Amino acid sequence: MCRHLAYLGAPIPLGALLTEPAHSLVRQAQVARLQTYGTENPDGYGVGWWDADGELHRSRSATPIWEDTHLSELTSERSGAIIAAVRLASPGLPTEVSGNAPFTDGRWCCSLNGLVHDWHEGAGAELRALLSPARAGSLEGLTDTEVCFGLTLDRIDQGATPGEALHDVVHEVAARSTATLNFLLTDGQTLVATAWGNSLFTRVRDDSVLVVSEPLDDDAATWAQIPDHTLVVVDGARTVTTTSLDAPPLDTRPLDTASRSDRHAPTGAR
Repeated sequence: MCRHLAYLGAPIPLGALLTEPAHSLVRQAQVARLQTYGTENPDGYGVGWWDADGELHRSRSATPIWEDTHLSELTSERSGAIIAAVRLASPGLPTEVSGNAPFTDGRWCCSLNGLVHDWHEGAGAELRALLSPARAGSLEGLTDTEVCFGLTLDRIDQGATPGEALHDVVHEVAARSTATLNFLLTDGQTLVATAWGNSLFTRVRDDSVLVVSEPLDDDAATWAQIPDHTLVVVDGARTVTTTSLDAPPLDTRPLDTASRSDRHAPTGAR
C-alpha cells in the first residue's frame, strides 16, 4: 500500500504537508497508523504541484522520503494545488522511479493508495487491453496505477466527468479482481478521490480542502473520515460532495477501445 494526500486552497509551502505536521507524509512513510498492508513506505515518493502560472511540476525519487536530500529543496516551494504520495511497492513490482505516484498526463495528476490483486495472473493484461492505443503505447512502467490512470483519462476523453471516470474505472477493476482502490485525481482546479478498501479523511478549513490517507495531526475535530466505497468530488469553489460508489457504473458499456480515435494522444511528463 501507500499513503497519499491532495490539497486545494491558498498557496502554502510543500513542507506544510510533507514535513511540518506531527504526522506529516514523511512520518507516515516511516510509521503509518492506518495502513492495511505494511507499516512503512520505504520505496520512494513523489510530489506534484502547480505554480502561480498554472504550470504542473513533478518530482519523484526511489529513495525513502526520509533519506532523500532533495526533499529539503522542495519544501519551500509554494502552491495552491498539491498531490503527494509515499510508496510501498506492490508484490512483484520493482522499486524504481517509474512506479512512483503521482503519474501525470497533460494537466492531470493521479495517485493510487491500493493494490489490484491478481495483477500478474491476468488482471493486469485484461486492464491494459482496455487502454486506447495511444495510452497503451505511452506506458512508462509496470504499475497498476499507471494503467488505471490511463483508463480514467480515456473515459474523460469520451466525455465523462472526472468523477464519472473514476467511478467507472473502480468498477472495471473490481469486476476483474479484488482490490483496494483509493485514488486521488486532480488537474490543479478540481479534485476527485475514492475510498475503496483503505482509509480516507478530509479537512475543510477556510477556503482549502485537504484529502489524506491519514490525518496529519491528532485534532480529531477537524478531520472527517470518509466511509468506504465513497466518491469524493471537490469542485473549483472548494465544495465537497460525496456519493456512494456501490451503484453500477454511470456508463455500463465496457471501456472498449475498438471505436476510439487516437486524437487524444497523451501529452506532458509521464
